[in-house]
Amino acid sequence: MSHASSEFIAARVAVLTVSDSRSIAEDTSGDYLQQAAQEAGHQVVERALVNDNIYQIRAQVSAWIASDAVQAVLITGGTGFTARDNTPEALTPLFDRQVEGFGELFRMVSYEEIGTATIQSRALAGIANQTVIFAMPGSTRACRTAWERIIESQLDARNRPCNFQPHLKK
Repeated sequence: MSHASSEFIAARVAVLTVSDSRSIAEDTSGDYLQQAAQEAGHQVVERALVNDNIYQIRAQVSAWIASDAVQAVLITGGTGFTARDNTPEALTPLFDRQVEGFGELFRMVSYEEIGTATIQSRALAGIANQTVIFAMPGSTRACRTAWERIIESQLDARNRPCNFQPHLKK
């Protein structure tokens, strides 16, 4: 069974920045993800910034998971090793299924750019209520790597042999 379509299908995307130090006006990583998704043909339906707090992250992502308006969530920030990096702890309980390959592949391609420092990335992804969620580091460079090398093709229904479009809510 093929999971690829011959035509592009726009996803309804939400972008979340997790940061204790940035505002939306200074959020180059969130700006990049919004612009990249739109340039690829997707519809960015919401954008938010929350503090790096497990419950604030979980509340915002839970609202999007429950909403029929959002099919994919792109999260930047909170995936490192400091005590204030809480994105993985916030998201993991929400996942119906974790997409282990995303974190593995992100670290692999990131290694080409930053070497062994990539082991401190806790990038992760999962599916919850037919919503795919990708969480990546807070740097614009890391977001570009994740988008261009992994996420963009996985949100494109034309990508063969498989992509996430068949798994998303309609």
